[in-house]
Amino acid sequence: MSLPIVFHPAYEATLPEGHRFPMRKYGRLAELLAERGLVPSGFARPEPAGADLLVAAHERAYVEAVLALDVSREIERNIGLPVGASVVARSCASVGGTLLAARLALAHGLAGSTAGGSHHARRETGAGFCIFNDVAVAARTLHAEGSIARALVVDCDVHQGDGTADCLGGTPDLFTLSIHAEKNYPTRKIAGDRDVGLPDGVDDAGYLAVLEAHVGPLLDALRPDIVFYNAGVDPHRDDRLGRLDLTDAGLLARDRFVVGEAHRRGIPFVGVIGGGYATDIDVLAARHALVFEAMAERAA
Repeated sequence: MSLPIVFHPAYEATLPEGHRFPMRKYGRLAELLAERGLVPSGFARPEPAGADLLVAAHERAYVEAVLALDVSREIERNIGLPVGASVVARSCASVGGTLLAARLALAHGLAGSTAGGSHHARRETGAGFCIFNDVAVAARTLHAEGSIARALVVDCDVHQGDGTADCLGGTPDLFTLSIHAEKNYPTRKIAGDRDVGLPDGVDDAGYLAVLEAHVGPLLDALRPDIVFYNAGVDPHRDDRLGRLDLTDAGLLARDRFVVGEAHRRGIPFVGVIGGGYATDIDVLAARHALVFEAMAERAA
C-alpha cells in the first residue's frame, strides 16, 4: 500500500516580494515527493476548513475576523504574514489537509500532509506565521465526533508548541509533548502536558536520547488512538531560526524513530511538516521530504 499524502494547491500562498517566510517550500515539496515516486496514485486533496470546523479549537470572533480579512494590525504583526485572501485560503486548506490526513491515518495506519504544524496559533489569536492551529482543530474534531478517545501530539519543531497547548488545554485526553529549544521563540511559553526544553546545540545523538526517554513511554502510558507528529525541520544546524545542531541524517533518524514507535504499536500516525527556514528552497524541501520517506518505509 502506498502512503496517503495530502496536498492542495492553496498550500502555497502569494506573499509580497522578498518576504522572509519560505512559502515556495510547499509546492516544491509536493513536486519532490512526486519526483521520488511517493504519490503513484496522486495526492489526496482536502476540502478547505470553514468557520464551523475552525471553531473546534478557536474563538468564533477570531475565526470570523480572519475569514473577513479584518484582523487588527497587532494580530497581523504577531502572525508575521499579511492576512489577505491568499494566506487565509492557505490556512483553511492546511487545516482541512491535516484533518483529511488524520482520517486517512485512521483508515490506513499512516498518512501525511505536505503542510500543517501551525502550532503557534492560539484559541483567540495567531502568531509566529500561524493563523489557525490545524492539529488542534483536527484532534478536537475527531474527539468530539467520537472517532478517537485519546490523541498524542508529538511536536518536534524547534519552537515550543504554545498554541497547541493553549487550544488543547483542559482536555487531558488530547495530550501534548513538545521537544524544543528552550531559549527559542516564543519567549513566553504556554505549558503543555509535557514540555522538554533543550539547551542550545543539542546534536543528533543527544536528540535521539531525548526521544527514547519520552516517546515510547508516553505511547505505552496513554495508549492513544492516533499520533499527530509535527516534523519541523528547524532543529537543523543550518536553519535560520533554530538553535540546535541536528544534521539531515539526524532529522531522518528522528522521523524514523517517532514513526516506528507508533507503527510497531499499531497506532495510527499522521505527519505534518511544521517549520523550516533554510534559504535554499530545494534543500529545505528535501528536509521536509524526510518524514514522508520515513512513513513510506513503514507503509510499504
